Amino acid sequence: MSEEGNLHVSYIFPTGDRYGECCRSTEGVVVRSGMGKHTSASGVTYTGEWHDDKMNGRGTLEYPSGALYEGDFKDNMYHGTGTYSFSDGTKYCGSFSKNRLEGDGEFTDSQGLVWIGGFHNKAAPGLKLKLNM
Repeated sequence: MSEEGNLHVSYIFPTGDRYGECCRSTEGVVVRSGMGKHTSASGVTYTGEWHDDKMNGRGTLEYPSGALYEGDFKDNMYHGTGTYSFSDGTKYCGSFSKNRLEGDGEFTDSQGLVWIGGFHNKAAPGLKLKLNM
């Protein structure tokens, strides 16, 4: 799509969600594209890359609870490498696949201890404590 297809507007969706830069698809529909910030009516904010009206590429998703995801997105899901910081102060850094922890990663617990290993959805058999010596 050419640059002249970009619309620099504040688009307000029927749900109350807001978004900045948009473009028109080949069908003439206004879609989110490029770098932008989307704020939902519930207070969830995504700042990052968009493609085909979906979160695709690098971005940051902030929740009203204080939880935060920074990393790769594909089709509106955490997918690739990223960091999810939970509202209780715990944190996971590693691989994600379709919104799930998947692959190698590090989990920092509420005491600040770092656990490393393979994660698969809600399971992480064989985690090891990372020692800083």
